[in-house]
Amino acid sequence: MVAIKLSSTSTKRTKVNILRSASARRAAVLAVVSVTAVASLSACSNGGSDQDGVLAADRVTVSTSPSAVSSSSSAPSGAEAALAASFARQDLPADVGVALAPVGGDEVYTFGDQSERVAWSTIKVPLALAAQRKNGRTPEIRTAIIDSDNDAALALRRSLGTQSEGRKLVEAVIRDGGDTDTEVVEIKADDETFGLTVWPLRGAATFAANLPCLPDSKYIVGLMGNVASVQSWGIEVMKSPADTAVKGGWGPGDKGGYEVRQLGLITHKDGSQTAVAMSTYSGEPMDDGVAVLNKVGTWLNANLRRLPKGRC
Repeated sequence: MVAIKLSSTSTKRTKVNILRSASARRAAVLAVVSVTAVASLSACSNGGSDQDGVLAADRVTVSTSPSAVSSSSSAPSGAEAALAASFARQDLPADVGVALAPVGGDEVYTFGDQSERVAWSTIKVPLALAAQRKNGRTPEIRTAIIDSDNDAALALRRSLGTQSEGRKLVEAVIRDGGDTDTEVVEIKADDETFGLTVWPLRGAATFAANLPCLPDSKYIVGLMGNVASVQSWGIEVMKSPADTAVKGGWGPGDKGGYEVRQLGLITHKDGSQTAVAMSTYSGEPMDDGVAVLNKVGTWLNANLRRLPKGRC
């Protein structure tokens, strides 16, 4: 949804997760970090699938994170409480979580379930930026973001060097985005990327809030504004913003069903922006989770004037 329209030639190939033992590997990762953690759509996350809630619906927390860049940000007086009350009234499953942050700001509003879940294909954003920093713009960057293509993401990961070297470069991008806590998962197999990284919504929203302010991020953000239909949900259903940019991620949950999440930016008509991270843990099929995040997008659209927003 940027001014230049990139062709969405997306041969959106429905792929099965090439991470052959995703559940087992994911379980191992989650055990280490002590977290709790569709099939009909393409897999697109960690070296494999893209496969890539509200614990208390009226709970909202605000935290501050170090901002990567100086900026100005604001939210209307009383907006936080109004958003919390409005979110609590939505007919949403208990496992829906949302985090909002003003671009360039240091506050994060969180609503609903903040269970720490894996990144799935949302990790392709810092992965693509790390690859661009090392190798310049390549066709794989475009395909990994627009189509959420796993083969392209794997090529980007391999272009960073060894698994360990790639991990450090991707984590450096996340740190530049102001997320000081998220640790990129260690991988061992050559056919893996970093999609099993546990990325809390708060950390993801912080990263998204600083992403447009990074001097080398413009191309990546532009690609996020032109994603193929396989990712055109969540905040993409909003009608009122001047622009939106997203990266989706999805993958199989530990107990069946699918995790579906989205990382995105809302550009308001005055040019200010809001960063969004949201997720849900749905039953089969993945379409159920997409439908839930579409409801969140509709809620965000109805509350557009209350959202925290800022500028780089």
